[in-house]
Order: sequence, then structure tokens, then C-alpha cells
Amino acid sequence: MSEILIVGIIVVAVLAFFNWERIRNRFFPDEKRNYTIDDQFNSERRDREKEIDRLLGKIGKNGVKDLSEKDRKRLDELSRK
Repeated sequence: MSEILIVGIIVVAVLAFFNWERIRNRFFPDEKRNYTIDDQFNSERRDREKEIDRLLGKIGKNGVKDLSEKDRKRLDELSRK
């Protein structure tokens, strides 16, 4: 009886190993998955707005001159979109 149990555990482990991707996608879906083009657009827009808000908060707290060159370029890029 114990041999059957051990073989069963090994079979389950091997099946889980070879089907791990399917199991992971089923029970732990990717949070960044966008189901439609509209969802993807809205997700990118929210991310862009969050970054703009972060940069504007930095400007409000310390002034424009405190922004790094990288932050200034990024704010300029985001304001054009």
C-alpha cells in the first residue's frame, strides 16, 4: 500500500512540474493582463497620470529647479502625449 502511495505522489509531482505554467496561469493570473484594447489603453493612461502626479508633486514640494534632468525630460515626454 505504501508503494502505491509513493508512486502516486511521484506521478502527481511530475504532472505538476510539466503543467506548472498552466497551473500558475489558472490560479495565479498575471495582474498586468489586459483583456481588451480599451483596458490596455486605460491602464497605460493611469500609469502615465501617476507618473505625472509624482513629478508635479516633486515640483510642488521643492520647485522646478530641484528636478533632475531625467525628470524634466520625462515630464516633457509625458506632457506631449
